[in-house]
Amino acid sequence: MQKFSFDKRRIKFLLLEGIHSGASALLEKDGYTAVRSLPKSLTGEALKSVLKDVHFLGIRSRTNVTEEVLAAAPRLTAIGCFCIGTNQVDLGAAARRGIPVFNAPYSNTRSVAELVVGEVIMLLRGIPAKNALVHRGGWTKSAEGSVEVRGKTLGIVGYGHIGTQVGILAEHLGMRVLYHDIVGRLPLGNARPVPSLHALLAESDVVTLHVPETPRTKNLIGRAQFAAMKPGAHLLNAARGTVVDIEALADALDKGRIAGAAIDVFPVEPTGNDEEFQSPLRRFDNVILTPHIGGSTVEAQANIGLEVAEKLVRYSDNGTTVTAVNFPEVALPEHAGPDKCRLLHIHRNVPGVLAQINERFSRHGINISAQYLQTNEHLGYCVMDVDVTASKVAIDELQTVPGTIRARLLY
Repeated sequence: MQKFSFDKRRIKFLLLEGIHSGASALLEKDGYTAVRSLPKSLTGEALKSVLKDVHFLGIRSRTNVTEEVLAAAPRLTAIGCFCIGTNQVDLGAAARRGIPVFNAPYSNTRSVAELVVGEVIMLLRGIPAKNALVHRGGWTKSAEGSVEVRGKTLGIVGYGHIGTQVGILAEHLGMRVLYHDIVGRLPLGNARPVPSLHALLAESDVVTLHVPETPRTKNLIGRAQFAAMKPGAHLLNAARGTVVDIEALADALDKGRIAGAAIDVFPVEPTGNDEEFQSPLRRFDNVILTPHIGGSTVEAQANIGLEVAEKLVRYSDNGTTVTAVNFPEVALPEHAGPDKCRLLHIHRNVPGVLAQINERFSRHGINISAQYLQTNEHLGYCVMDVDVTASKVAIDELQTVPGTIRARLLY
C-alpha cells in the first residue's frame, strides 16, 4: 500500500532503449525535469537497482519487467511501452501493484505496412536470392521465377490496424486480398474474408501475419500449415516471433515447399546490437531477415515517443488512464481550481469499497465535489476531487480502507 504526493520536480522518469528524444522533450516541457534516458535495455540486478526510486518507466521491446523486477521498484507508478506490444511486461503483476501500463498500438502502423508490401514485391521478384548471388560475384540474368504482384493473391492473417493498411496498399498494386481473423471485421476496399486459416493458406500466393502474441497464436504457422499452403507461396511475419515455428519454416524451405519468406521477429532475439543473431534461417538466400525493425522509422519512433509520453503525462497530471492495457479506463477533466485537490485510490475490486470511502469522508465532513469510479475483473479505480483543506485527512483515511492497493494525492 503506497502513498504518493505530487511534485513534478521530484517525479523521476527513466527511459530505456534509446526512446526518441521527443518523449524527453515533451516531459521536460510539461515540467518533469528529472528525466533520465539510456540507450540500451537493462536486465537483472542492474534493472532492479536503477528502478528503486523511479516513478515512471519507459521501455521498448527488449526490457523485461517481471514480477521480481516490479517488487524491487516500490515507487513505480506507471509503465510506458514505447511500441505496440506489451508482452515484455507482466501485466497482471503490474495491475496487482496498482501500476497502469500504456503502449502505442497505432503509431507505427504505416511503417510496418510499408515494409511488408515492399517485401512482398521483393519476394515475388526473387530479389533476396539474386541480391545474395551478386554480392558473391555471381550473375544470373533471368526472368525465371520472377513475377509481378499484380493479379496475385495476398492472404492476411489478422485484419487489425496493420493488416487493413497492408490490404489497402496491396490493392493499389493490383493484388487480390483475402483475410482471416478470429474477430468478425468489415472489409476495406475489395478485401474478402475467408472462414478459416486453412482456406486462406490454400488460396494465397503470399501470406502475411499480423496477430498478437497469445497462447492461441503460439506456433500458429507450423508443419501442418506449411503443408496447406500453395506450392511456391511465400510467408511474411512482422507480428510476433512465437507465431511461426522456425524449425518447420526451415524444413519447408529446405524441401522447396514454399518459395521464400520475410521474417522480422523471432522467438529468441539478441538483447543488444553487439550480440550475434542465431537462427537456422540464416543459410537461406531466399529469405529476408530483418532485426525487428518493422516499426523502426524516424516517423514512427517520433510518433510513438509523443503518444506514450503524453499518456504518462496525463496519468501523472490528472489520473487519466484511457488506453491503459491492464487497468480500468477513466477519462478525467483537468483540475477544478486552486481550492481543490485530486485523490487517486486504487483498490481490489471487492464489494463495499466505495461505500467505505464515502462513509469515512462523511464522518470527517469532507465534501466530494467530483467522483469517478471504474472497475475491471480485479481492480477498482476511484478518483475524487475534494477541498484542499481536507486533503491531508482524506489521503490518510483512504489508506485505511480495506482492499486499498495504492492512494495518491495529486494537486
